[in-house]
Amino acid sequence: MPVPDFQSLMLPVLRALSNDDRLPVAEVCTRVADAEGLTADARSERTKGGYATKLKDRVTWSITYFGKAGLVERVGRGVYRITSEGRQLLARDPARIDLKLLRDYPSYVEWKNQTHQQSPHAEQRLVPQDDEAGETPEELLDRAAGELRVTLEAELLDRVRNSEPAFLERTVVDLLVAMGYGGGDVAKGRVTGRSGDGGIDGTIREDALGLDEVYVQAKKYAEGNTVGEGDLRNFAGALDAAGTNKGVFVTTASFTKAAKDYVEKSPKRIVLIDGGELASLMVRHGIGVRTRIRHEIKRIDEDYFDQEAL
Repeated sequence: MPVPDFQSLMLPVLRALSNDDRLPVAEVCTRVADAEGLTADARSERTKGGYATKLKDRVTWSITYFGKAGLVERVGRGVYRITSEGRQLLARDPARIDLKLLRDYPSYVEWKNQTHQQSPHAEQRLVPQDDEAGETPEELLDRAAGELRVTLEAELLDRVRNSEPAFLERTVVDLLVAMGYGGGDVAKGRVTGRSGDGGIDGTIREDALGLDEVYVQAKKYAEGNTVGEGDLRNFAGALDAAGTNKGVFVTTASFTKAAKDYVEKSPKRIVLIDGGELASLMVRHGIGVRTRIRHEIKRIDEDYFDQEAL
């Protein structure tokens, strides 16, 4: 089974801490994983950022919230123990422990109110509502960023589709240079698209003398249209005429299965980029977009606090 969300893990975490006077986070994770019957794959699954396993991340967040409610206290680096308040809660044999239940503890409510008042973007209210979906704050931020990215990519693709064909050609060359083709040197990217261009809209020189080039074709189509096998055959013919075997075919629409099959079997090295991938690559490499807000997430540096013992 997958790792449960962190609110679903709260009760198992507190139970794990109740069996010893003090317990390292790693041991808490092991006991929770055993109690929940997690597979080896689930135990090793990592967060989106890759800095920790999902299990450890969610166990740690559970402990953090317990600490704010006075149910758990830190007694050493990565070592915690349950408090008398925590044992009293378990003695009530709750069916579930979640953020809603933690609102019964004044210290937790006070902390939530403080963090709420310090946020310049939150609307004012007495007690902020806790997320009922069970996501940690970092997971909520990841999800929100993902939703914003999907919206941005859709808008970006729409803008490119509504631009002139020459703009798409320039954009594709700019993108390939930003991706590192031609050593990232803008001088090595050239738009060649014009009447009678033989199906070549741009080139990227991969070396200083231009002995090795990547040829580009860009097709601007509306949503719902497709690029077929015939277009790819024509592009391959243009590569033959240019005496090269490397090409990138980009469209704001999509490719038919026949077109993809043709490229797979072709001796030419042709890369296909459809509209969705084009927008994604533009966002990733900063083409047509700019950073408005950057959120930096920091964590406690336990090595720094090891100096407490010096």
